[in-house]
Amino acid sequence: MKTKLTQLLGIQIPVVTAPMYYATTPSMAAAATEAGAFGFIAAGFTSSSTLVDELQTVRSILGTPSKSDPIPVGVGFLGWILDRTEISDDPRIPPVLAEQPAAIWFAFGVDLGKYVSEVRAYDATREHKTIIFVIITTVNEALQAANEWGVDVLVVQGNEAGGHGREGGPALSMLLPAVLEAVPSGPIILAAGGVSTGSQVASLLVMGADGVVLGSRLLGTPECMYPENAKEVILHSGLNSTIRSGVFDEINQTSFWPKGYDGRAVINDVVNDEKAALALEERLERFEKSKKNGELSRLIIWAGDAIAFIKDSADTKVCLLDYFSKCLTLAPQTIIHQLHNDAVSIIKQATKILDQ
Repeated sequence: MKTKLTQLLGIQIPVVTAPMYYATTPSMAAAATEAGAFGFIAAGFTSSSTLVDELQTVRSILGTPSKSDPIPVGVGFLGWILDRTEISDDPRIPPVLAEQPAAIWFAFGVDLGKYVSEVRAYDATREHKTIIFVIITTVNEALQAANEWGVDVLVVQGNEAGGHGREGGPALSMLLPAVLEAVPSGPIILAAGGVSTGSQVASLLVMGADGVVLGSRLLGTPECMYPENAKEVILHSGLNSTIRSGVFDEINQTSFWPKGYDGRAVINDVVNDEKAALALEERLERFEKSKKNGELSRLIIWAGDAIAFIKDSADTKVCLLDYFSKCLTLAPQTIIHQLHNDAVSIIKQATKILDQ
């Protein structure tokens, strides 16, 4: 399948795996790239030396010949974290760029444009040119990223996405066409949020996206760093198993996220305690006690709506066909290939309608 994304990145499948902090690993990013898609690692608060080590791990897995050759994966940064790290004694961007990842992904910051400019300035001194992705959650953000910053790829994130995103943001099915209309001939457009099946991939490509982002769909894979008990919860989740709320950051004491963002995670007693109108002090006490005892009832599991399909009938059929021994051990390569094949099949079926 050829799209603007596959041509830009030199890949076969129009799928990018999301840089999910505390979930994505070098092996996951490498597996995506090996499958013909494109993988990202997540920077978060990780030190520059560790990020360099992770990129070198990817280089080793993929067999990239030498440090002078670009690595066919990307690194995802959170803008509000960069606001802290880039003025510290351990800035992240320059050491990462020196390793020549093929792409950089910026998300959630007050002024992401200055970091886009930093990458462009760095690249002006060398032959390698970094492809810049930016997450957008509104049409205005899309216009700014496209027209002011001149980014290469817009990642259109709907509120179905797991982890953090725009508080009260629109669903992907509403945001994507709005962005496509506002930016008709600008950067490459990726669709993100709740993507888990081949039919979804097909529909998003037909709507006009150049590719899709897989995030939560990969949380059950061996390459994901989530603990096994969290993966078991995800495996047994359904359509209404997640919710977007500020309560997770409140209880996890990670409320340092910028105003206007909240997070989507699996519904559990953290949510139920708030609904019961318990005082914050009591809720925190219950959370800490539960964590100390290793209980699942209040374990915060960042995940999006896509987890509902990790155990759907299609996956069950794949299990029965011995693609893998059980759903929890499905590898990223298999997931990506299955989604791609399903999407191609559905698009071919759809074109037959026009011939009737």
